[in-house]
Amino acid sequence: MSFPWAKQYTPENEFMKWMDSRLPLPRLIYNAVGAGYPVPRNLNYFWNFGVLAGVALVIQILTGVILAMHYAANVGVAFDSVEHIMRNVNSGWLLRYAHMNGASFFFIVVYIHIFRGLFYSSYKAPREMVWLLGLVIFLLMMATAFMGYVLPWGQMSFWGAKVITGLFSAIPLVGPALQEWLLGGFSPDNATLNRFFSLHFVLPFVIAGVIILHIWALHIPGSSNPTGIEIKGKQDTIPFHPYYTAKDGFGLGVFLIFFCILTFFMPNFLGHPDNYIPANELSTPAHIVPEWYFWPFYAILRAFTFDFFFIEAKLLGVIAMFGSILLLFFLPWLDKSPVRSGHYRPVFRKFFWFGLIPCILLLGYLGGAPAEEPYVMLSQLASAYYFAHFLIILPIISMTEKPKPLPNSITESVTGKPLDATA
Repeated sequence: MSFPWAKQYTPENEFMKWMDSRLPLPRLIYNAVGAGYPVPRNLNYFWNFGVLAGVALVIQILTGVILAMHYAANVGVAFDSVEHIMRNVNSGWLLRYAHMNGASFFFIVVYIHIFRGLFYSSYKAPREMVWLLGLVIFLLMMATAFMGYVLPWGQMSFWGAKVITGLFSAIPLVGPALQEWLLGGFSPDNATLNRFFSLHFVLPFVIAGVIILHIWALHIPGSSNPTGIEIKGKQDTIPFHPYYTAKDGFGLGVFLIFFCILTFFMPNFLGHPDNYIPANELSTPAHIVPEWYFWPFYAILRAFTFDFFFIEAKLLGVIAMFGSILLLFFLPWLDKSPVRSGHYRPVFRKFFWFGLIPCILLLGYLGGAPAEEPYVMLSQLASAYYFAHFLIILPIISMTEKPKPLPNSITESVTGKPLDATA
């Protein structure tokens, strides 16, 4: 994003001038997150969660690298190596709990970030690429988290790996071969643990690379804002630093308070007790569930209990589970409303807050519930509504609803006064 009124970077001492002429890294940072980056003046705290997601990734990488120094990717000693980290490594318990709960907090802030994008239609032109890269990051996060969940080699790790990789066997023709290729054999074993550990270590750095592309794509059109209208003049913007660095700093403080409370006082609150039992392929847990952040998609997977013509129920569940994420890639073209912000779309707002959000929360609850009635029937109903919302309800609303009048500028929405066109 380039605005003529944006403050330009001017090195003050000789060393910085020399550095700027040969490696303009300070200029890049200044223009990306400093006073040289003008942003809308009306951003609320929902815009904090992008920064918080970056902080969560840094926590995961730092703790993960240190944990990898003490972890052994071998089925004979993997569980014991985790116990060794917890009991014998200096502050190992803190590193492990921070890494384990950091994954949950990473998903929490990313889910809120996505819901903000859905409500304010941040996927609309000209920010389609920002949205699409964000979904790529989300898919990479899911793959990384699943592989990380396998590494402790407890009961839920082993059986989670067996169940989830078993889904690929439902793919016609290539399914069994694909499952065997993923596992490195016919069931989770040493080969599985080694390749999952390698990918779990590498993928966070891939995520960091895609985040750079995500931020780069964001800086071309600039940040969206709660009104959904574009910047009209200098009065509509303020420098990112110090205004939003201070606001992000406050959000970070709140984030760290909750993160520390969970890590120090309730470290296993979001985990499963069966994962503190060593993996045993001869003893199937009574209730196999993935981590909580996969529960909505797991509920959609389990909602299909019957065959449809020649398509098996298992394959239908796999298609629906992946389709529930893939359809988000098409939102920029499914939502044809010229208005972005949900604040000015009364019908859209009702279906969002009283339809989509309760539906996803219900799917999350059902994903962690036993695969029995009435949970299966409720999963089927909630899954049907989820797809109907994006494929039927949203397109119809976007073409038929009458939005509220938009303010003429961001400044007018904040101050109630029209923008001075000469500013």
